[in-house]
Amino acid sequence: MKRTPRNILQHEIIGLQARVVESRNPYQLGLEGKVLDDTMKTVVLLTERGERKRVLKSDVKLLLRLPDGTLVLVDGKELVGRPEDRLKKRVRTW
Repeated sequence: MKRTPRNILQHEIIGLQARVVESRNPYQLGLEGKVLDDTMKTVVLLTERGERKRVLKSDVKLLLRLPDGTLVLVDGKELVGRPEDRLKKRVRTW
C-alpha cells in the first residue's frame, strides 16, 4: 500500500524526512532530519550535521515529507505508541 497523507499513521515513518514545526521545547523547534528510529514515545532524527536528536512524540508536531514529495503535518500525539500497534489503531478521517 502506498503512503499517502490519509494513511501515514498506519505506515512506517522510518526513513522519511521530518521537521519539528511546533514543540513544547523551544530548542527543538526547526529541528530537521531523517527519521532513524521510532519508539513508543520518541522519534530519533539524524540531522545534516550527523547528530542524533531524540524528540518526544507527545510534545511536537512533525512535518513529514513522503517519498513522492508531499508534505504532511502530523501531531506527535497521534504517533504515540509502538509502531507495530499503529496498524491496529482506528484513525479519525477528515
